[in-house]
Amino acid sequence: MLELTNTSFINGNAVRWGKIGDGPALVAIHGTPFSSQVWRRIIPHLADQRTIYYFDLVGYGQSEMREGQDVSLGIQNRVLAALVQEWGLERPDVLAHDFGGATALRAYYLDGLRYNSLTIFDVVALAPWGSALVQHARAHAAAFSGMPEYMHQAMLRAYLQTAAYTKLSEEALEIYCSPWRGPVGQAAFYRQIAQMDQKYTDEVQALYDRIECPVTVLWGERDDWIPIERGEVLAGILSNRACIPIARAGHLVQEDRPEAIVAAVLKQMRS
Repeated sequence: MLELTNTSFINGNAVRWGKIGDGPALVAIHGTPFSSQVWRRIIPHLADQRTIYYFDLVGYGQSEMREGQDVSLGIQNRVLAALVQEWGLERPDVLAHDFGGATALRAYYLDGLRYNSLTIFDVVALAPWGSALVQHARAHAAAFSGMPEYMHQAMLRAYLQTAAYTKLSEEALEIYCSPWRGPVGQAAFYRQIAQMDQKYTDEVQALYDRIECPVTVLWGERDDWIPIERGEVLAGILSNRACIPIARAGHLVQEDRPEAIVAAVLKQMRS
């Protein structure tokens, strides 16, 4: 497990973060409904070449969860920009997945954050997006947040499995489920779903253009949440490199093929 021993207070939110390694900075940004623990099998392999900063998005993992909290994509890019400033980083390498990719792109196009390189995969970036569960839960948020815990836990485990191509281990399921347990966690899970609004990608999608640093786009070939065709389009907009398909991987590439992410980042570092 990665340790998040530091807390920063940004826009009224307590944000938990950690860092490991030595060398130039790399920032790792997770997606939904996960946490920075998605990097536990990846960033230790990069720590001899980079100082890696990782954090839990506002309303996720070990970061603060509370009633009435803004946990939308509209705040996450501002939190990223504030953390990068607090850490004193200039043009870090960035590794991002899912909502983390949307956060990195919003920070680049809206906040003027600049990167040394950007490696993104299975990213929420192009409309339309949102799984069947997301659409249904958004329409019935109160009913979902108040369901009996045993029903919530069964649904959550089943939902998480749809993110992966291979069967998730009990260790992985425990890691990803634990932040969303109990009255606080269950409410927080449906809060972040209720605030998943396509307007946050719509407002930046029109700005997409070639990014002024090397960009690598990877995608799980068996991603049932966001089809690989979106990755191919996105790669053509952001860079002069084709999207790299990852065989035997779904949306949660960190569990299906962590070695593919490590290899891509190492190749990016050497280019």
